[in-house]
Amino acid sequence: MKGSLAILLFFLLGCTCGVYYNVDFDIHELSVYVLYVLMILLGINLGCNQDLKGFAKSINLKVLLVPIATVSGTFLFSAVAGFILSRWSIFDCMAVGSGFAYYSVSSVLITQLKAPSLGMQLATELGTIALLANIFREMAALIGAPLIFRFFGRLAPISAAGIGSADILLASISKYSGKEAIPIAVMHGILINISVPFFVSLFCEVTKRVYFIGNERMLIDHDSNRLRFS
Repeated sequence: MKGSLAILLFFLLGCTCGVYYNVDFDIHELSVYVLYVLMILLGINLGCNQDLKGFAKSINLKVLLVPIATVSGTFLFSAVAGFILSRWSIFDCMAVGSGFAYYSVSSVLITQLKAPSLGMQLATELGTIALLANIFREMAALIGAPLIFRFFGRLAPISAAGIGSADILLASISKYSGKEAIPIAVMHGILINISVPFFVSLFCEVTKRVYFIGNERMLIDHDSNRLRFS
């Protein structure tokens, strides 16, 4: 939780600096290099995991069903949010949900990938939503672990934790779901961790294609109407 609060405080500090000081350099270009560094660190983190090979050998259908359920449930409720929130498309909301509590990577990725189609201002706004939504998911999974376990079962805290099931929330999962759930939680966190850049990029790309196709159709309709009345 301290890490989440620190991220939130730095975000608020950035907002304050943006309000009172003019930025002379290209933030969009800088975010690209930050994204590269985050991807390198993510790869190093996974590569240095000494238990990765051991857990990979223990993969079975039951272990794989948990991340599949996490991904499916997250996408379902993200799509529902897309129907409710008229400002953002279904795929925008699914891109936000694809963070799976990985707020640092998902927010930067979304801001970077959505800038060409939405513009920097709206892309930054969506990236901020991703940051706050995924921080909230992690905090809700940490604070609400007893209730999640009580009402939804032993594996529910693992699914709710997202990528945090492999590290930050592992102690909480061990306490409520039992020590036998630790291998499932670690493998779940690793698989979800790997999937975040893929799913975020996928939904951002789908949204971009839909956006450009919609604009092309509007231009075609406009030209056809102009020819009809001319």
